[in-house]
Amino acid sequence: MKLREIADALGRRVEGDGETEIAGVAGMEQAGPGHLTFLANPKYAPKVKHTKASAILVTAPIPGLDAAFVVTEDPYLDFARALALFYQPPRPAPGIHALACVAPSAVVGENASIGPFAVVGERVRIGRNAVLHPHVVVYEGAEIGDDFLAHSHAAVREFCRIGNRVILQNGVVVGGDGFGFAKRADGTHFKIAQSGVTVIEDDVEVQTLTSVDRATVGETRVKRGAKIDSLVQVGHACTVGEDNIICAQAGLAGSTVLERNVLLAGQAGSAGHLTVHEGAIVYAQSGLGGDVPAGSRVSGSPAFAAGEWLRAITAFQKLPDLLKTVRELKKKVEELERDAKSNAASK
Repeated sequence: MKLREIADALGRRVEGDGETEIAGVAGMEQAGPGHLTFLANPKYAPKVKHTKASAILVTAPIPGLDAAFVVTEDPYLDFARALALFYQPPRPAPGIHALACVAPSAVVGENASIGPFAVVGERVRIGRNAVLHPHVVVYEGAEIGDDFLAHSHAAVREFCRIGNRVILQNGVVVGGDGFGFAKRADGTHFKIAQSGVTVIEDDVEVQTLTSVDRATVGETRVKRGAKIDSLVQVGHACTVGEDNIICAQAGLAGSTVLERNVLLAGQAGSAGHLTVHEGAIVYAQSGLGGDVPAGSRVSGSPAFAAGEWLRAITAFQKLPDLLKTVRELKKKVEELERDAKSNAASK
């Protein structure tokens, strides 16, 4: 594909030879002749001088480089868009495999592909262009929109609702039972029926081995455009807001509410019945015990303002020396007090 064709597809302009043949896209250090790469972060500008790529996505042309440029306001986003021009994951042919099991009362939209050993339960409704890879299971009464993609061993439990253009990676469970038990007087546990559902809105992607539990009553909801990484636990009756990013191994206890554009970094965790307000960032391994204000950044466990946390963690490393100093000062004070008492007694 010629560079000019790529730029036209992206709606961008070319500086340099637009007839350059591009065979693929690659990172700056891995790119070679025939590759398109990108420069998104100015701190990597020194490295771009050593790239062998034939063309670079940039915010402005870089003098002195023997490469063509595609000028864009967002090089990283357009790198992702360009990648899609060269690679599309294989899509199975439409049709229901002979080894799939689709209940007679299920309604499956046109152009769907249902692989071997996939199971679609009674009264399920699935929209157009769905792809269910082998061993996907959709329980009774679930409702799923158009352009659904579920990889092997994903499961959608009974009566859950999923919107359009939702992707479930391998091993995702939507609507598994919430973790709810009532303790009896003798110390044993009575299981609380999880009678609610899980609702996944449009344009959500959930990565491998993540669980989004159903509610005890009411619903658990993942709102439009949220992206949830692998090995995440979303507890019962939680709300994950629009365009949230939740990174790997994060965990939300029941009834946690995340508003719009919240970012939870890896291994962050929340206690239940709290709200992380719009635009907040929770850094890795943070533990939330209360509400997080809109637009704030928090770190630590228990989490507090990230700037204060950085100062605190810097001081923490110096605590042994500070403790030694305090002990020495305390010893000197005690000596001065003894000397003062002795002098007073001698008078």
